[in-house]
Formats: sequence, C-alpha cells, structure tokens
Amino acid sequence: MNPNTWIVSEEEKNERIDKGLAKAMEASRTAVQQWISDGHVLVGGKRVKSNYKLQAGDSIDVNPPAEEPLTIYPENIPLDVRYEDDDLLIVNKARGMVVHPAPGHFTGGTLVHALLHYTDALSDINGELRPGIVHRIDKDTSGLMVVAKTNDAHTHLVEQLQTRSLSREYRALVHGVVSHEEGTIDAPIGRDPRDRQKMTVTDVYAKEAITYFHVLERFHDYTLVQCRLETGRTHQIRVHMAYIRHPVVSDPKYGKGKAMPISGQALHAESLTLVHPRSRETLTFEASLPADMQKLIDNIREGKSN
Repeated sequence: MNPNTWIVSEEEKNERIDKGLAKAMEASRTAVQQWISDGHVLVGGKRVKSNYKLQAGDSIDVNPPAEEPLTIYPENIPLDVRYEDDDLLIVNKARGMVVHPAPGHFTGGTLVHALLHYTDALSDINGELRPGIVHRIDKDTSGLMVVAKTNDAHTHLVEQLQTRSLSREYRALVHGVVSHEEGTIDAPIGRDPRDRQKMTVTDVYAKEAITYFHVLERFHDYTLVQCRLETGRTHQIRVHMAYIRHPVVSDPKYGKGKAMPISGQALHAESLTLVHPRSRETLTFEASLPADMQKLIDNIREGKSN
C-alpha cells in the first residue's frame, strides 16, 4: 500500500494516535498499535508510541505492511435474483449482507461470496475482492443492485453511473413530519473529522452530493419518502436526511429515538433503471419493501408505534 498522509484537525487533537488512526484508516486498534511499534507510522518523520497525543496540524505518514493475498471461496448463500442474462444480474440484496470483503475486514457471508457460488461469469475489473461489483449499498440497507458478468458490461454500467443515466430510487421512513412535498438536498459529503467511520455534510475534502426526495405519506411523528440519487456517495441518503433533521428510522450511525422492530435502517433500494449494455434497451426493476419494514410502516400507520 502506498503511504497515506493524515493531517490532524483541530477537532482530533489530544486523542491517542492509535485510537484516532484506527478510525481514520478503518482498521482495528490492535493492528494500528502493531504498525506504530514496527515503525510504519511516522509523525513529522519521527516514530512515536501508541499513547502519543495528537496535535492539530500533525502530519502523519502511514505505510501499513503489505496485506497477505486473500483467496475468496464461493459460499452457498441464497440470493434473490430478479433478472439475469449473459451480461448482468439484478439482485435484491438482503439487509445485513455486506457487499464485498476488504483487506483488514475479511469475512465470509458477503454478496461476493454468494455470487461466486451462483455463477462463474463475473467481471474482474475491480479485482479479486469485488468481482462483478459495479456499485454498493450499505450493509443494513436492502434492495436492488446491478452486477456485471462481463468486463464490457461493467465498463458500460460504470459510464452510466458517471453520466447519471443509471437511476436509483429508495424508499425511506424518516423521523418527524417533512413539511415540503418535495425537495432537493444539494450538500457536499466528506469524512466526519470527529468520527472517521461516519460521513457528514462538509466543505472539507468533500464531494458533490445531490439527493431528490418527495413525500409519499405522513404520520404522527414520521414520514415515508422516496429518494432519488443524483450522485452516489457513501451513506448519502442517511447523511442528507439527518442533515435536514429527518434521519432515517433505526439508523445506528445517524438516527435517533427508540429502537424499532427492524434489523437495520428503514431504507430500501426499491427501483433501478439502466440501459442494457448490449441491447441498449432501457430496463426498470422494482423490489417490494422487506416484510419487517412494511410491517413497521403498517403499525405506524395504524397508530401502534409512535
């Protein structure tokens, strides 16, 4: 891995370097402590101990040791495949399933493990850890994803993402009563300086992020909305809805309020529209809400949950 440089912000000062770096690198604290001990972490060009307290403006160079090559084995995990041909798959991902493994976070049970068991035909543009993966949705978000079976299809689908001709619509149950019938949230998203495992609306090292929403139904303390992504930033809908003070229900990172009888955030990728990479036909796919999310909405509608 090439060296990473991390400039400590004012909000991060006085935190232990092992704790702060674990958040920044999304690595385990034990691994970071080993890096520091082995000299893979330098502050201003000098070695420090794991209990070093960060100072605003510190320039930290991180050069972790090379990861051991990973071999991902197929796993017989049921998949909800909504469409398949020689070029692509449309999968309705279950809530709780991670899309792909990553170095330092290598575990089984991901969508990639299931795909490798399901088919021998997956694009390899993104390497061994992400075969076929064109885009992602969060672990605890359910819904539709397109998977590329060939490199030509993968390239064409990525171009559609870049030109924003691939359309994704989500249904979300959010806290509070949204007053506007529809709206556009145009607010850049970047890493949260106070918690490196979260994203936030910020102007610092941020990327353009645009979400369109319109209200489907209002309840006493909640609103059911449909969101369409113009861009595809990490946690985009979750961050944007929290930004306008209507966080997604049962969101462990950005939400609020009491626990709900649902295993993840009440957010579902319900519709996906794309141009087929070979036939150039416009295709639209839809997936109904998961049963527990639908039941939660029904209970709220009937006044059984506040």
